[in-house]
Amino acid sequence: MIYLDGSSLTLEQLLAIADRGEPVALADAARDGVRASRAVVDRRAQDEEPAYGINTGFGSFADVKIAPRALDALQLNLLRSHAAGLGEPLPVRAVRATMALRANVLAKGFSGIRIGTLEALMALLNNGVHPYVPSRGSVGASGDLAPLAHLALVLIGEGEVLDEHDENRNRGDREGRRENQGSLRSQRALRLNVIPGAEALSRAGLEPITLGPKEGLALINGTQPSTAVLALALAAAEQVARAADIAAALSIDALRGSIHPFDARIHDARPFRGQRTSAANIEALMRGSGINKSHEYCGKVQDAYSLRCAAQVHGAVREALRFVRETVDVEANSATDNPMVFADTGDIVSGGNFHGAPTAIAADLLAAAIVPLATISERRTDRLVDPALSGLPAFLTRDGGVNSGYMLAQVTAAAVASELKSLAHPSGVDTIPTSANREDHVSMSMTAALKAERAVGRAREVVAIEILCACQAIDLLAPLVTSPPLKKVHDLVRSRVPTLVDDRAPAPDIVTITTLIATSAFDDACGVLVK
Repeated sequence: MIYLDGSSLTLEQLLAIADRGEPVALADAARDGVRASRAVVDRRAQDEEPAYGINTGFGSFADVKIAPRALDALQLNLLRSHAAGLGEPLPVRAVRATMALRANVLAKGFSGIRIGTLEALMALLNNGVHPYVPSRGSVGASGDLAPLAHLALVLIGEGEVLDEHDENRNRGDREGRRENQGSLRSQRALRLNVIPGAEALSRAGLEPITLGPKEGLALINGTQPSTAVLALALAAAEQVARAADIAAALSIDALRGSIHPFDARIHDARPFRGQRTSAANIEALMRGSGINKSHEYCGKVQDAYSLRCAAQVHGAVREALRFVRETVDVEANSATDNPMVFADTGDIVSGGNFHGAPTAIAADLLAAAIVPLATISERRTDRLVDPALSGLPAFLTRDGGVNSGYMLAQVTAAAVASELKSLAHPSGVDTIPTSANREDHVSMSMTAALKAERAVGRAREVVAIEILCACQAIDLLAPLVTSPPLKKVHDLVRSRVPTLVDDRAPAPDIVTITTLIATSAFDDACGVLVK
């Protein structure tokens, strides 16, 4: 059980909720603050004095006073009107992360929500009721309004929910439905199977809620969807960074490169934390290699940059990821509502914490920072398949000509690395005014986060191709053997992907190694050596 208090949720806990179904509950320490802020809202809802989102309209309707009899309809209509998202839905893990983040923010006690409504949101999460949340429709300005509106509709018995019971069947049926794309019904059938929100609540034994003053606004006014997507992309990027150190160590050993550039004294003289960590990882992984020992006195002075500067490049990526993690840690535990309810003074104050600029900038940095990790990996792969640079059989096959070996694996790495360069263009530099120019500067944080997620996935594939080729190169150097830690990595790969003798399609092998990276299998194989 993970207790949400609005101030202590970690990325590791968020992953446990998103991926392992860890249940959540409201921390006892947070209850008084939630109740106190709600009392302020209840009092203000009865006043004549206008308070944004409580007894006024929203956005450019902020100056419209709402009659007391229409306050409930105000919140209900907010959810309905703002559920305007399009595109593929967020995956279940991203929806779960979004729900957890929103619940955590509400637990801070600045939103004015009722405890019952907050616990109803947690009940969706704990009972596996995952709203269908379209991934497009947010500009990251007044929060991620459209995605959160789709999510919140389920609480009131509306909206749609992903029906995971039928997901596999539906996936297999999609191709057969393409002939009927003209109708709205057939277009809906091409999505993951969904069921009405009311039906999903009934199946889970849950009741729809009735919104009170400000509660619709409290449920949708925040950056949690884009922060959730960024948080999951960050965790994956940190995983890829560790895999890149492993891939580099394999390649440097297979290319008979030197271990000396990873001497700790070099990196202590330029003490970036990420650089020192990558250097220590690569040095520890290569230590004890029979291949390395075989060319100890070869007379070669220096290796190419893609080998010799691996720690510097990988380390710089790690520094960027550290900034992104700091941003995610803060945003995950921040109140991003408008207006903010201050129970200690009874004030309700309009502000701009919903603006997604911090998330957008961090996501754009992530998308850009992951590129050097992939481009330097592709350069090492190129060296592995080039006999003039590697001293190994061309394209890592002994029977070149009849066989092409890993010629096209390197081409794929180059193509994906090139795609990554276009994904590095920042989304947050764009802004399009919305809501009749009331929201005249927006962050595009959701676009940035989705792009970062895609970039991390592409980088993972490039590193997987390097590992595939490096393991083949290790085989071709037999009877020389690599280090004990790298042998564990090699053995893991060979337990899933056999040595290439005669040509076969590399694509399934690349996918297999990509999955090993994504599931932390290489981390587990190396144990405590890789940080």
